[in-house]
Amino acid sequence: MTDIDRILDAAPVIPVLVIEREEDAVPIARALVAGGLRVLEVTLRTPAALGAIRAMKQVEGAIVGAGTVLNARQYEQAVEAGSEFVVSPGFTSAVGDAAARSGVPLLPGVADAGDIMRVLDFGITRMKFFPAVVSGGVPGLKAFSSVFGGVRFCPTGGITLENAPEWLALPSVACVGGTWLVPSGVDVDEAAITERARVAAGLKR
Repeated sequence: MTDIDRILDAAPVIPVLVIEREEDAVPIARALVAGGLRVLEVTLRTPAALGAIRAMKQVEGAIVGAGTVLNARQYEQAVEAGSEFVVSPGFTSAVGDAAARSGVPLLPGVADAGDIMRVLDFGITRMKFFPAVVSGGVPGLKAFSSVFGGVRFCPTGGITLENAPEWLALPSVACVGGTWLVPSGVDVDEAAITERARVAAGLKR
């Protein structure tokens, strides 16, 4: 099993996190891991993100990566912060080269057949289908999967607790990414996060 497969297979849902305050990082990670979600994607959308990645790595059992990585410099920053994987919303050759240099696995975003083919040219067969709901939804991914048989996907974007089971039922779907587990802009409630994580970790695939 490759490192990226180990990460994708760890749980049915990867929490996609927007962390505004670095001091919230450890409580959030602790709560998610306690609920059974060990793989945590911290998006590089805030100034606190890289510090949050460093802090979360202190939580036993957490597998911490960086999301919303847009270029090679951010890839390098994410790796320097200790990211165990990197997620990008799209794909460029510069990001692909950064992944190859670092050895830290990349989950690149794809939205159509051309995207998938460009990623495959780099030897990458694990991809983020994004934005999932507006890029054809479940029917669209079914169509792509019939053509690209060796590819496994992590649909993200518009995924909710309610529609996640429909995505997870697809053979080509390894897991889904979700933002509902830790709502941004509200105080951290560890008990509530842990409960949402327990429910998500129990989803069948």
